[in-house]
Amino acid sequence: MQRFKETTLLDRAFHVSIALKGLDGILEILGGFLLLVMSAGRWKALVTKIAQNTLAKDPRDFVATLLLHTSQRFTSGTEYFMFFYLVSHGLAKVVLVIALWLNRMWAYPAMIVMLFAFVGYQLYRMTFAPSWWLVALTLFDAVIILLTWAEYRVQRRLKMERAGNKPRAS
Repeated sequence: MQRFKETTLLDRAFHVSIALKGLDGILEILGGFLLLVMSAGRWKALVTKIAQNTLAKDPRDFVATLLLHTSQRFTSGTEYFMFFYLVSHGLAKVVLVIALWLNRMWAYPAMIVMLFAFVGYQLYRMTFAPSWWLVALTLFDAVIILLTWAEYRVQRRLKMERAGNKPRAS
């Protein structure tokens, strides 16, 4: 089993980006389970209390306003969808990140396809609910796609060289 080895700036950037994506996946899984164990009413009350304290100090606080607005849309009917959404996305990210760290060649194209799907969905969401957070997340995912593609090409070439095959010109 060949593990991923950092040697270049590209390798380090790739490693950091997938580590962040893995952390994001873990947080999504935890968030999904938190949503499931707390009722919609308790979430609204908690977020409202936090947001109101922050808004009392700064009425234009972006994060507090966003949280307050988002919590008002949360109903008991959406908690199961949110749980499934967060846990499934989180698990997919964590599994792919682990496979990438173990240098499983199938994981590179799988990560690229998954991130393209996320970017497509995020672009769709931006058509009716634009936000700076969504733009930043989409740009981050696009960077990870490029880094994953570049790293895949390097790892594929190295694998072919180890097998004694001459790599194709790219």
